[in-house]
Amino acid sequence: MVLQDRRSTGPGDAPMVARWGTEHPSAPLVVALHGNGTSEHSMIELAPWLPHGPVAYVAVRAPLVVGTGFSWFLDAGDGRPDPASLAATCRWFLGWLDTEGDPGRPVLLMGFRGGVTFAGALMLGAPHRFSGGVLLYGALPFDTPSPDFPAPMTRGGLAGMPVFLAHGADDTRTPAHLLSRTWDWLAKQSGAPLWAERAPGGEQLAGKVVGDVGTWLADRLDHLRAHGENPVPDGDEPPWPTLPGGRLPVRAGELPEVTARIPQHQQSQNAPAHLQAQLWSRLAALDSVSTAPTTVGGAGTRALLLDRNTAAGPDAAFILPDLGEFAHLHPDPDGSLHLVLPDALAYDALAKGWAIAHPLAGLRLSPGMVLVPGPRDAVEVEIVAGIAAASHRYAAIG
Repeated sequence: MVLQDRRSTGPGDAPMVARWGTEHPSAPLVVALHGNGTSEHSMIELAPWLPHGPVAYVAVRAPLVVGTGFSWFLDAGDGRPDPASLAATCRWFLGWLDTEGDPGRPVLLMGFRGGVTFAGALMLGAPHRFSGGVLLYGALPFDTPSPDFPAPMTRGGLAGMPVFLAHGADDTRTPAHLLSRTWDWLAKQSGAPLWAERAPGGEQLAGKVVGDVGTWLADRLDHLRAHGENPVPDGDEPPWPTLPGGRLPVRAGELPEVTARIPQHQQSQNAPAHLQAQLWSRLAALDSVSTAPTTVGGAGTRALLLDRNTAAGPDAAFILPDLGEFAHLHPDPDGSLHLVLPDALAYDALAKGWAIAHPLAGLRLSPGMVLVPGPRDAVEVEIVAGIAAASHRYAAIG
């Protein structure tokens, strides 16, 4: 481990950092962001539990000297950052990041408490710069208008960016309402593949959380090495050849409650049983499809299969490539679908409320792996069937 011999005293200075892991300039880079009032040394303690291999780590010291520690932003009250100081630190950080190795290397952020707020501002303001985020015991920068990140946060704003979120059940340092908003927005609105967990306590990181962070990071790094980075949304509305008019409408109302870990299931707004039956009849009639019980879901989950000897789609189009499973329907009372879409269609469905990313999308599963809520009425049967037909088309012909 090498410590740079430079003290950061303000946003005009280069940061003081601690480095470990590989020094290869193209290796994935994990940037650790400490909590306000501490320093980079507090994040070094996590090093023994983080994955080894071709990955570089750097713990950065925040630029603002506050008391005996360092902070990413000034406090505007109620745990919220001062917009001007947060924006200045974002610009300072991104300027430093421009000097860190190859411009195209994958970069992941790992923040603790105030570092979560800062990481959130960076991820929202420059999603194309980051390949994932680990957010530990902190809140996103809500109600902090700045040209450097969206305000209000837009639905689907973090599509394609896997996120690990952990909260302490008894955390008293971050306002409870901000923790709740962070959890809800990431789970329902962000579009991010979200792995979220609550741990006992709240003063210190729970040992299980630290272990789970190591596993999550290892999976994300393995996926990046094997498949590269999946593109972020480009803002254009893609055509849907399997839907009337070629466009996906916006789903009415709020998204349902869905589990933020595996097994992923829909927990509210469930489809009536007769609509589930109608949907299944449509899905089972897709061209060249066979059906069978799935091997990766709960009892009663029914899989849609294509023969891999004739299906021309890539492995990424399948939940289980070896078996040809591209989608499956969860049994009543759930009624939701798991399926795989091309990236552009998946992002469109996430932004319009028709999908929630699978917690392991972009880790152990295709980036386009999503849960599609079951239909609530006859109109939604047609739309959900059209989304499933797009998944079938991706698997059948690529």
